[in-house]
Amino acid sequence: MKFTTSSQAFLKELQLLSGVIGTNSVLPILEDFLLQLEGNKLRIFTSDLETSMSTILEVEGSEDGEIAIPSKILLETLKALPEQPLDIEINNDTFTVCIVSSNGKYNLIGESGEDFPNIPEPSEVKEVGMNSELFEGAIKKTLFAVSNDDLRPAMTGVNIELTENGAIFVATDAHKLVKYKNSSIKSDTYTSFIVPKKAMGLLRNVMSRGDDDVKIAYNDTNAFFNIGKVELICRLIDGKFPDYNAVIPVNNPHTLTMDRKDFERALNRISLYSSRSTYQVKLNINKTTVALLAEDRDFSNEAYEQLNCEYDGEPMEIAFNAKFLAEVLNVLDSDQVSIKLSTPSRAGLILPSEKSEDEDILMLVMPIMMNVNTV
Repeated sequence: MKFTTSSQAFLKELQLLSGVIGTNSVLPILEDFLLQLEGNKLRIFTSDLETSMSTILEVEGSEDGEIAIPSKILLETLKALPEQPLDIEINNDTFTVCIVSSNGKYNLIGESGEDFPNIPEPSEVKEVGMNSELFEGAIKKTLFAVSNDDLRPAMTGVNIELTENGAIFVATDAHKLVKYKNSSIKSDTYTSFIVPKKAMGLLRNVMSRGDDDVKIAYNDTNAFFNIGKVELICRLIDGKFPDYNAVIPVNNPHTLTMDRKDFERALNRISLYSSRSTYQVKLNINKTTVALLAEDRDFSNEAYEQLNCEYDGEPMEIAFNAKFLAEVLNVLDSDQVSIKLSTPSRAGLILPSEKSEDEDILMLVMPIMMNVNTV
């Protein structure tokens, strides 16, 4: 097996796939890149058994073959090299990998590609296509709300529902919830599946590289995502996603409207003075102003800010986790946001004041029971 490639082009593709490789792999070979050369096309694979990813790099190939190469030393070698052509030759008998640069030569030992786990192939799948910008936006708006609680596996991914009225993306960690719907994506039959957080994060990285549309194929166990020359395959989370509609309040009559960026910046400043265990910020809301108050009794830290707003309800005092609120505001695109409230003990709904015709997005944040005698 022998080929010539650009050091930086090779590194770029390897770095994209390296996010799949786990720190404590079940099988040592899962810490490798699998390289398969056919003509001038070099296909590169990574896998952790749950998620697999591949891409194609155009090279100057002279001998076909396959090899599994340890990812860490290969990545570090390429990072340390300036841009230049590299000649890479693999001995198919000893699995010795020889990398020749303009002024050096590097030898390392790989493994037989035949020992690399099989990558799942599509079988009895349904398919749907999505616009790349839309899909990237859906990931951005939901990924931050995914739970890290392994005891509730169904919440450790993004729930995707395909309906005749549109596609719905939902994520929640029980403290915050995001429901994003786009009516431009339709399916003849209803279906839903949960894509793990790791896979969604990797897909976001792929989407940032270009504007290729996304082709999704799925069955009961796996989802297959094709974006240009990149393919990502993930095992779907086996479980029932919580009934998110049951926790979304249907009657929040009071609306607070504020400048989104001003509110987010104030929250980021105020949170520096809040308790590190709760990041509690109290909102004291009146008709035209909202006061933000925080304190950390352990260090005698206090902070106060006042912002302009529009509010159509009775004065209210409600507390939230400042980090959660700031995360929600950060992924919204509108200049202003509306926060629909009911009582200090019920969830607040955060909605963008402007959105596209096909879009519908709702953010929910649970309040914090206020400490007695806070600022």
